[in-house]
Amino acid sequence: MNATLHREDATLADRQWAAGAHVAALALALLTSWTAGFAGMLAAGVVYLLKRDDAPFAAEHAREAFNFNLSMFLYACGVCVLGFLLLGATVLTLGIGLIVTLPAGLMLLVAVAAIAVMWLVCSIVAAIRAWNGEHYRYPLTLRLL
Repeated sequence: MNATLHREDATLADRQWAAGAHVAALALALLTSWTAGFAGMLAAGVVYLLKRDDAPFAAEHAREAFNFNLSMFLYACGVCVLGFLLLGATVLTLGIGLIVTLPAGLMLLVAVAAIAVMWLVCSIVAAIRAWNGEHYRYPLTLRLL
């Protein structure tokens, strides 16, 4: 991607598309629950496909939003797997494993809450940065697209 793109290089329409990619991904993910971040990926992916050839600034932001929502979806899947493993350990040990799995489960819930807050805050920050014509890189994002 062209790293020399600055605020003056991004037109108002490009900035609107870029911010729209983040807002649409956030809105669709919220409407379908954040664990189903697949909808957020779809929203950002549509903007990316529409703007990848004629608006590099908007395409860059849409790609970031896609990768971030994909990452959040994968993290949510990982949390679900860990939750099932903890539940299974509790059941298999006839409840005795609860001594270990209860604190681990509580830590898992705290991690889920932290990921959800980070996801919400970062999406809002990204939309504001895009609207202002600035670049933004989401933290903890797997960059697959």
